[in-house]
Amino acid sequence: MDDRDPICPLCGRIIPPDVPQSRHHLIPKLRGGKGGPTVLLHQVCHSTIHKTLSETELARSFNTVEALRAHPDLARFFSWVAKRPPGWKGKVR
Repeated sequence: MDDRDPICPLCGRIIPPDVPQSRHHLIPKLRGGKGGPTVLLHQVCHSTIHKTLSETELARSFNTVEALRAHPDLARFFSWVAKRPPGWKGKVR
């Protein structure tokens, strides 16, 4: 773990370089977000977003970190996963 390791803006855990990670387009590419803002997330956090919300829901109502964190199902997951160690890879429920 390095002080420069990025922090997942959803669960608040450090993202170590050896942990699966990916960039989430705040507006899905298929809904006009190609080239738009992205955020670096743990892969498990990213996968949970896409398992929970459709591309249309993401584009219309959940296109900010704050909105994603406020979604009831996602908020429960992010709160739960925040208690896991930074290197925890997990599986999407």
